[in-house]
Amino acid sequence: MTHTIDIIIPNYNGAALLPPCLDALAGQTRHDWRVLIVDDASTDDSLAVLRQRYPAIAVLALPQNGGFVRTVNAGIAHTSAPLVILLNNDTVPDARFVEQLAGALERFPAYAFAAAKLRLFDRPDHLHSAGDGYGWDGVPFSRGVWQPDQGQFDVMCEVFGPCAGAAIYRRTALSALANQAGEVLDANLIFYCEDVDLNLRARRAGLRTLFVPQAVVLHHLSATGGGELASYYCGRNFLIIWAKNLPPAVLLRSLPHFLQAQLAITWAALRHIRGAAARARLRGQWAGLRTLPQVWCRRRFGPAEASHLTTWLGR
Repeated sequence: MTHTIDIIIPNYNGAALLPPCLDALAGQTRHDWRVLIVDDASTDDSLAVLRQRYPAIAVLALPQNGGFVRTVNAGIAHTSAPLVILLNNDTVPDARFVEQLAGALERFPAYAFAAAKLRLFDRPDHLHSAGDGYGWDGVPFSRGVWQPDQGQFDVMCEVFGPCAGAAIYRRTALSALANQAGEVLDANLIFYCEDVDLNLRARRAGLRTLFVPQAVVLHHLSATGGGELASYYCGRNFLIIWAKNLPPAVLLRSLPHFLQAQLAITWAALRHIRGAAARARLRGQWAGLRTLPQVWCRRRFGPAEASHLTTWLGR
């Protein structure tokens, strides 16, 4: 039977994380899907674990480590089902995760993306994301992050965009957002905030996201990243994404908030300069600043993009 959904799981050195994720997928209530593991040249036992314990699961093994964005783009390019689920290897989905996410897009054709409810693995009664947002200060955020899950986000509703750690997308929407090389995620971002960029581009194009609270996932937060890596790329990519995606009128309105936020980030990093993560954040900001002239030259906006975007910026 032809499958309706491709589940793409990027993996790098996730030998210990993959079994709980894949075992949870095996118990799903909906079955018209296939999994593709895209391995980013892991140096641990990931491929051996997959061969020995999950021989039926398709694996795309990349020969060289190229970063998360490259891994996801490769997975999208190697699949063809009309619905695409992106799922981190450090997640454990509830049994109805696929049924609820895919069913939501099937019932509501006006939406291009759907966001799951992510809870913290080590504190499963606390939220990580009930849909993601983007502030006027150029800082992305997750609805409900760190809050106890007491039902305050249990209503299906429209949100700015999904966290790509557990989300579903119409392939037609991803194709519409791809560049001339067919890449959906911006390869220049490499790691971190690639879903923020995708959400901004989708909103500019008038594409909408539905939050599906019944699609629940437990998430080992930053189990395969974090630390200096996250600090550097968030410091860098916050600047790039802001400069790249905000139309002129929106950018001008955002500018004072953005500068205030960046100065606060810089000051906080300077106060903790002895820490490796703080120094990485400063290096990331500097790298982002150096990249801005190139980003600026590539800015292109249609006449309706500002109106599509402004409704959804804020806290």
